[in-house]
Amino acid sequence: MTTTLAPADEIRRAELAAFLRSRRERIAPEQVGVTPAGRRRTPGLRREEVAQLAGVGVTWYTWLEQGRDIHVSEQVLEAIARTLLLDRDERSHLLNLAGAVDQETVSDKCAAVPPQLRAVIRQLEPFPASVINAKYDILAYNSTYGRLMDNLDAVPLEDRNCMWLCFTDPAWRTAMINWEDGATRMVANLRWLMADHVAEPSWKSLVKRLRAASPEFAELWERHEVRSIENKTKHVLNPLVGELHLDITNTWLSPRPGTRLHVYSPADAVTEQRMHELAAIIGQGKSQAA
Repeated sequence: MTTTLAPADEIRRAELAAFLRSRRERIAPEQVGVTPAGRRRTPGLRREEVAQLAGVGVTWYTWLEQGRDIHVSEQVLEAIARTLLLDRDERSHLLNLAGAVDQETVSDKCAAVPPQLRAVIRQLEPFPASVINAKYDILAYNSTYGRLMDNLDAVPLEDRNCMWLCFTDPAWRTAMINWEDGATRMVANLRWLMADHVAEPSWKSLVKRLRAASPEFAELWERHEVRSIENKTKHVLNPLVGELHLDITNTWLSPRPGTRLHVYSPADAVTEQRMHELAAIIGQGKSQAA
């Protein structure tokens, strides 16, 4: 039996339709000055209310939510974004899914990690550093990153993905202080980044695999929340040296958000001391192995 794959544009339109419905259903009529009239079978705004508030035709907006093959101007998309109270990341996600050019964002074309970049992350020791692509595959890392959460060297190559480890590896979950907050943010990041890759087999495979392996991921994925990548402070319970507070800096390696250099620096003096201790433990282990 032969399975016909849906064209990329069809997949993108379906994702756009689902995103619009999820955003519309979360808005109470009172939030946008609409007085509810009559009994409502579903939560949120009605399609005709969104269309009226955005100044577009009801049929036009309905087709958009149905994933029809129509062209929508950037001005119309901006009006819909304002009506649905989309934040910056959601607006960017909407424009990407609709195939519009968003002048405020950029995304990824880089995959291979050149030797020069690998040398840079080694030189950053004892501070953890890695190169991660848009779908969270860990492409390269230094020794302290490899032992930050657990022993990354012991993880099979196909499983060296931050999202996969976050939702399926007990050791990573234990090491992630405030796991629920971090996991929620990561899924929203993945949704935002996937707008440029909705039809790519490797992305669809990752999401399918995660949904099958983790009900928690599946539930978060269905929320359709989106969020851009931000520099932040991460709190880690390292199994070798204890609690660490690390400032994360993301440096993009291409014109659009995707592959990035991911560097952790100590947020306090205690963490800095413990990072040196971790590097020493790793070095001692290597000496004994040799």
